[in-house]
Amino acid sequence: MTAGVPTPPAPDGADTDLAAICAETGLPADDRQREGMATYLALLQRWNAVYNLTAVRDPQAMRTQHLADCLAAVAALARRPEVDRAARILDVGSGGGLPGVLLALFRPAGRVTCIDAVAKKAAFVRQVAGALSLDNLDARHGRVEALLPAGSAGGGFDLITARAFSSLADLIRLSRHLLCPGGCWMAMKGHVPDDEIAALPGDIEAFHVEPLHVPGLQAQRCLVWMRPRRNAEPA
Repeated sequence: MTAGVPTPPAPDGADTDLAAICAETGLPADDRQREGMATYLALLQRWNAVYNLTAVRDPQAMRTQHLADCLAAVAALARRPEVDRAARILDVGSGGGLPGVLLALFRPAGRVTCIDAVAKKAAFVRQVAGALSLDNLDARHGRVEALLPAGSAGGGFDLITARAFSSLADLIRLSRHLLCPGGCWMAMKGHVPDDEIAALPGDIEAFHVEPLHVPGLQAQRCLVWMRPRRNAEPA
């Protein structure tokens, strides 16, 4: 935890429930990661009571609709070795740090930057980074289109992800200047967004659409993986 800032107690059974979710998604979790998830959930509940970080209020619903949803995406990333090597990740419109916080927790060798246009949400992610001792997690307040590539401490990002952030075309348009050569986008969606995929710029391809199984969630979820087409001129 950060000095002078007490870490809230985890909700009863949170670590057990989250460990079961990880097991169901096939994502290994050690003690530090299980405790970190439980602490994150507790912080999200506490801050949400004052700052309205999310419309979801019930603790169990938060575990399912937020943490389980994002853990399924983290597990999917781990199953793609060609992408899993991504060292620098940008979470666009991260809100309360979903999925950025979990990516930082489960990828300690990588560097995750969360950006959101709402100052209180970026402040919350910074609080989480301190409470969980996540030195690889950075939070920025601002608009992604104004973020400079140098801000990633390496000239750009290997993976850009977003959850419930506008359309796929808008995500590409606003963040493509931040993508490293050879990098890709991972967008979290509900139903397969066929219309959005069809509206992508001509030099961008959706090279894989991956259905996700989210434990406890009775709704369709998928990942849309995108990258620049080889030998294509920018649109």
